[in-house]
Amino acid sequence: MKSINSFCILIAVLSCCLAAANPKPATADRPNFVFIIADDLGIGDLGCYGSATIRTPNVDRIASEGMKATAAHASASICTPSRYAILTGDNYWRIPFQWEGQALVDESTPTVARTLREAGYSTGHFGKWHLGWGESIANKPRAHRSDFDWNVEKLPTGVLEAGYDTFFGTPWSANEPPMVFVHDRTVVGLDPDDPLRIVGPKEEKYYGYGISKGAKAAHDACPLDRIDLIVAVRAAEYIRQNKDKPFYLHVSLVAPHVPIAPAAEFKNRTTIGPYGDFTEQMDASVGIILAALDSEGLNDRTLVIFTSDNGSIINQSAYKAGHRSNGKLLGQKTDAWQGGVNIPFVARWPGQIPAGVTNDRLIALNDFYATACAAIGVEPPAGAARDSINQLDVLRNPAAAPARHEMTYIAITPPQLALRSGDWVYIPSQGSMGVTTDSNHSWAMQFEELGLVNSDYQADGTLKPDAPAVQLYDLSKDPFQLENLANREQERVKELDARLKAIRKGR
Repeated sequence: MKSINSFCILIAVLSCCLAAANPKPATADRPNFVFIIADDLGIGDLGCYGSATIRTPNVDRIASEGMKATAAHASASICTPSRYAILTGDNYWRIPFQWEGQALVDESTPTVARTLREAGYSTGHFGKWHLGWGESIANKPRAHRSDFDWNVEKLPTGVLEAGYDTFFGTPWSANEPPMVFVHDRTVVGLDPDDPLRIVGPKEEKYYGYGISKGAKAAHDACPLDRIDLIVAVRAAEYIRQNKDKPFYLHVSLVAPHVPIAPAAEFKNRTTIGPYGDFTEQMDASVGIILAALDSEGLNDRTLVIFTSDNGSIINQSAYKAGHRSNGKLLGQKTDAWQGGVNIPFVARWPGQIPAGVTNDRLIALNDFYATACAAIGVEPPAGAARDSINQLDVLRNPAAAPARHEMTYIAITPPQLALRSGDWVYIPSQGSMGVTTDSNHSWAMQFEELGLVNSDYQADGTLKPDAPAVQLYDLSKDPFQLENLANREQERVKELDARLKAIRKGR
């Protein structure tokens, strides 16, 4: 009897191993995941949110075949903190160290990619990374974020250590060195006889950062005006290669972040200039990915999400042509105001998410981790995804009870952190906490240039002498943050200020 039991156990173990080695394709109740994120895209940049100047039929298709959220938010109004929260489910302000460009996650960090991979999913990241490379070295601070050798055959800690099986994309934004593609651990087109050289921002700024030189083959392989198109084709290939097993595909597009660089076939497509053209190119890239799902018959068993890492930084030429990237929202990228954090979010999962609905529940990008886990019936590791909430019921039913009731937002100017609680937004300072009200950032359009309206500001864009020291808005009655209620609601200010301090203290 003992030998029979041992044999049964052995057979069970072997069966589990074979199942893990040959996972079954995704099903309607255990879907593939395609998470597509644009860079600095505002709500007003998409047709499904009302844009009359930019055509986005592919993103609009996701919305019409699924849902469109009106209260989806990034946890930060800038790139890296927002993307860190998506990957880990933790708010960026929880990180206990100063970031100088090193990899923000390693093989010990719980991530949504690692959890899905452990559940039998193939995992791939395509496009911009921007969550750091290499490790920090004690007593040797980096001169700049890309300060290490990119010419090695095997790059140091980066994307794969975050739980992805494969990577093809750019290490940073398209305006930061190195301006090359990396495949897994190697620079694409790397030539030992023509090494890649990083020139730091003290020598040559280029959008405030450095630039990469030499390595002609590597730079030629990553043409600035075709990055998203190339990435989308690679992502489509990944879908076809993994159609017979469950997969999580993360696609991070570089548009419409600067440099604004539409390819020749997209130039002059819109009436608002290169920004509009570049955004239409971004939408075409989304179309390449959707076409791959169509051709492989994967739509019914794939949850597709399209969103942005933060609000748009207002493009001056597009603005002067009448385009409003963030709609009527106050502010822009970098700000704690809604224009910095209230972002487009559309999701499709046929048979699970009803088609053509609008959802007004509060959703944070952090919530992808817990939601993906719930969709396949697993739990995040103990202590992981601390700021991620399961939104599965909300996605399936826009009338469902809200899953989330509060969240924090990171802006770029101290004290940086703002609080959303119910319909209330509390900002513990004056101004936008970002570029919109900071003249030190003259490269960005300022409050008065944008013709914004807010009760704390005069018509010429100057702060009123009697403006409250903090801000409080009721978004249920004032979604565009026209009136600061801090003086009128002093008890609520005290309550929310105490709550924000408690949240920060509990990091």
